Amino acid sequence: MDLPVDEWKSYILQKWSLLPKSIQVTISTAETLSDLFLHSSSLLQPEDEMFLKRLSRGYLVGKDPNAPLFYREEGNKKFQKKDYMGATVLYSKGVSHSRPNSEDISLCYANRSAALFHLGQYETCLKDIVRAQTHGYPEGLQPKLLLRKAECLVTLGRPHEASQTISDLESNFAAKPTLAASQFQILQRTLCRLKVKVQEKGNLTETSPAALTKAFEDMDLREENEQISNTSSSVSLCMDPLKGRYLVATKDILPGELLVKEDAFVSVLNPGEMPPWHHGLESKWDTRATNADLYCHRCLKHTLAPVPCDGCSYAKYCSQECLQQAWDLYHSIECSLGGLLLTLGVFCHIALRSTLLARFEEAGKVINKLCGEITNRDICLPESKNLAQILSYDLGGESKKKGKTVETPIPGCDINGKYENNYNAVFSLLPHTGNHSPVHKFLCALSVSALCRQLEAASLQAFTTGLKSSKLKAAAAPMLYPELNIWGVAMLRHMLQLQCNAQAITTIQQTGSEEHLITDSRQVRLATGLFPVVSLLNHSCSPNTSVSFISTVATVRASQQIRKGQEILHCYGPHESRMGVAERRQKLRSQYFFDCNCPPCEREKQRPLQGPRWEAFCCHCCGALLQLHFLYYVAQPQTDFPLVVTRWLLAAPASDPPGPEG
Repeated sequence: MDLPVDEWKSYILQKWSLLPKSIQVTISTAETLSDLFLHSSSLLQPEDEMFLKRLSRGYLVGKDPNAPLFYREEGNKKFQKKDYMGATVLYSKGVSHSRPNSEDISLCYANRSAALFHLGQYETCLKDIVRAQTHGYPEGLQPKLLLRKAECLVTLGRPHEASQTISDLESNFAAKPTLAASQFQILQRTLCRLKVKVQEKGNLTETSPAALTKAFEDMDLREENEQISNTSSSVSLCMDPLKGRYLVATKDILPGELLVKEDAFVSVLNPGEMPPWHHGLESKWDTRATNADLYCHRCLKHTLAPVPCDGCSYAKYCSQECLQQAWDLYHSIECSLGGLLLTLGVFCHIALRSTLLARFEEAGKVINKLCGEITNRDICLPESKNLAQILSYDLGGESKKKGKTVETPIPGCDINGKYENNYNAVFSLLPHTGNHSPVHKFLCALSVSALCRQLEAASLQAFTTGLKSSKLKAAAAPMLYPELNIWGVAMLRHMLQLQCNAQAITTIQQTGSEEHLITDSRQVRLATGLFPVVSLLNHSCSPNTSVSFISTVATVRASQQIRKGQEILHCYGPHESRMGVAERRQKLRSQYFFDCNCPPCEREKQRPLQGPRWEAFCCHCCGALLQLHFLYYVAQPQTDFPLVVTRWLLAAPASDPPGPEG
């Protein structure tokens, strides 16, 4: 999911194994990312691109004119069985495959509004009714749509609007009596019932089930940090020659205190379980609901009624506003590349999107940063050399201001020493080029090269539209390829950064049937993002903070008291309560390239290893297992979970404390 699909990885691995030893050495020992990118790019052959295109065609991301009818009929089957949630998902898939202003899309929106009405989603139902009408819903079917609209308005406590809708409906019938007598009588009875409801309801306010979530979203930092954006004033940024940048407490911090509230600089929705490559009509259209169907592809909000991109069937959004923002920022470039991006994986997608977002920051700074990565200045734009002499930034972290050189003490900070959520901070994240295996670097470089070839084939004009430089916009067509090399190096840098700096954006999803009184829930990975400030937190196997997410916003809170001068620490995944020290260190070394020496790791080295399955049942003070009679005591209530605990203890090996008898 993060990396390319297995077929492409296997293909590149075989290609690597067949390369002459001298070329493998050249790539393995490349001193700069530009050397790595240029050497690898020169090895990308037309047959490689054709293989990748064949893989990409396996993902149905275009609009299929035959799909809306299929999904509408499947949705109708769910609707008749009163599975309104399943029907909503299928109608949404039909909407995604429909062309704008077509009967297909209007019918799918109208049917979805009916399912939403039965789910009690009245506001969303009203929006779908408007969408159906906007896209040309058949006039002969309008009465039932208007009745549904009036029902929603009455239920929401908006009687004046409901009355107006009823009046409009009656006027339409008087002007164009199209219904049979029996149908007209049914309509009249329904209208009378609605009028009574309107009189009874009065003006009511709708209860918002998302009120608690909204309140949580609106929580702000008490006093924002002047040195680090999106961070509490209780925190300071420091630099150490060995461990790099890190955050420390500037005063005593209480448990629960909000320390960081940061929106992702860039995020990409994890598609979830994608449908298998289609080989026939029976498997062509997938009816399963994935993350891509249920969450906004820009803000990651859960949505039952997504609004699709007009150009592809994959990208979906929670509103027209999110759709337009995504289009303006990046999707206008990504839209035609959907299948390729799904094949190349989330990391490659984030790398592309990061560079697309960089276009909207000061162009001179961005180009100068990228040119700083290029040792061969000949492939930069002709203007870039002169541009670099007048810019206030360069890659090395020094700035020229009024003829004086001002040292930037901490990478990622501006000339005033402020660390912000911007491309400068993202670019400063370490790619750890020397730690990645040669094969992995070759895979990333060739994947980015293939993506660049596709961008070049699709014309780079749109790619550079956001740049605020008249010289760049006026660049002649022959110069597009050299410029693309610069962006290619940037994408390679970001792709290598992500192994250590990507943050899994998670959410809680309920599992099991809603009919049961007790439901299960699990944490799932919703998206992958880059958070420049959160990336400053170092790891501990017993951290003093906890991280949670609302949409694309990460919040970091103190999970215990943190003394002044103490480092703010975050867990990268391996936690002392879930696995032993050897396993934790192995995972951290393989993914993050460091040996963990946090206090829990040092403590565990001094004592015999305790089986990780019992860590959660150990006393936090002395480390001993909790007494079994206590566990058995809390297992007495007659519920499923305690019984599972009791049985698990009975299944413990002989070396563990014995379970209860009987």
